[in-house]
Amino acid sequence: MHLLPVILSGGSGTRLWPLSREEYPKQLLTLSGDTTMLQATALRLDDAANWPDIKVEQPLVVCDEASRFITLEQLRQVGVQPQGIILEPVGRNTAPALTLAALHALDNGGDPMLIVMPADHIITRLGAFREAMNLAILSAQQGKVATFGIVPATPETGYGYIRSADKVSEGLYSVAEFVEKPDLNTAESYVASGKYFWNSGIYLVKATTWIELIGLHHPDILLACQRSLSDATYDHSFIRLRRDAFEKCPADSIDYAVMEKITREAAHESRAVVVPMDAGWSDVGAWNALLDIGEKDAQGNLFSDNVVSVKSNNSLVMSKSRLVACVGLDNMIVVETPDAVLVASRDHIDHMKEMVSALKAAGRPEPVVHRKVHRPWGNYDSIDSGVRFQVKRIVVNPGASLSLQMHYHRAEHWIVVTGTAQVTRGDEVLILAENQSTYIPLGTPHRLKNPGIVPLEIIEVQSGSYLGEDDIVRFEDHYGREVKDPIQQ
Repeated sequence: MHLLPVILSGGSGTRLWPLSREEYPKQLLTLSGDTTMLQATALRLDDAANWPDIKVEQPLVVCDEASRFITLEQLRQVGVQPQGIILEPVGRNTAPALTLAALHALDNGGDPMLIVMPADHIITRLGAFREAMNLAILSAQQGKVATFGIVPATPETGYGYIRSADKVSEGLYSVAEFVEKPDLNTAESYVASGKYFWNSGIYLVKATTWIELIGLHHPDILLACQRSLSDATYDHSFIRLRRDAFEKCPADSIDYAVMEKITREAAHESRAVVVPMDAGWSDVGAWNALLDIGEKDAQGNLFSDNVVSVKSNNSLVMSKSRLVACVGLDNMIVVETPDAVLVASRDHIDHMKEMVSALKAAGRPEPVVHRKVHRPWGNYDSIDSGVRFQVKRIVVNPGASLSLQMHYHRAEHWIVVTGTAQVTRGDEVLILAENQSTYIPLGTPHRLKNPGIVPLEIIEVQSGSYLGEDDIVRFEDHYGREVKDPIQQ
């Protein structure tokens, strides 16, 4: 049996702002342990090669364009080479994402079992997770859709629930219904009954089963996904969909599009099954969740490095760039990043989406990007700026290079801090070592490359009348980004 991990890596995680941003969502963060949530998801079945009669394939990832390079880089860091990364031109929720993955799997031949996992969940007890998978495999092989219900530890009002019905086999139940997030009294009754489980959003289903069900209950999603994949282009690991076709795809979740429908139809009531699972699961949907799962001190606090606190209780304080000193905090959330600081009462942390919406309405860049921006060749950090100038710290990975480009409105000064730089400046090619520098005049085609085996770090000083990132005209690029004919500029 072939088992294909399908990692759904969409969403922006606005409730974990300012660490999570639209172009650097929460699945790319290290919130628990030594790996990011995406990396932990990709490694979740790492030892499954030892399972008898199961071949675990390299994962298939579905994500957006903006995070494609950092997604690939994070997987590379933990030795995972995905069989493909499907790039959604626009977000259309989880049902189209799974449909794309199933179609791609079938196009490659065979009919693998798909283990569908959101990239932004934490599971601390991997043994329990794999035991739950073993319980679900037979039903999935028989054409059913298995979902994993989390045994509720508390009457949580922030999760949807799954109500179980008849016992199908040991540890496996048919699904009676999916229910929306309840109020507290209703949640308490759910937990007391023993028949309700948190909806984890994790599924096990054969590729052909999913295509059959989505075609039956939402044929417009299936058709749009088929059309968007029909003329897809392949760029190394990236699978680029036809934008015009995918934009016409309805947006719907796996539960709404299929799961709720197959639980309501008597002829198909046994096709949805749930495995109760107690595996240390959390979707880390908000800052309070991170405080709940973290290792707290005697006063109920969770502090990162570079935090000093006196007389504080039941608070989460995280620092990413500087010292944070706290006195007398009680039931508070404080999260510091180089360009934004969150200070919030834990009692009001559920209003984070409103805060991020307010920042967007004000035209602030902080909901979208960090000060440090990741690119396919490395990263840059805008460390200072003012009228007609900007200073960046640029890191170029070994063997990588920026595009051949020019700017209409700014000149640039480059100073090599560490490593070796190969600089194309007009018709010249220069090699610069540490402590050497060069100047790129306004309007001059140029390129920066790292020919060495260690990261290249430079300080770039920009000066000019306009310093925006959209003042870049690319002539050549190794990463599939848009290039323009300089004659037409």
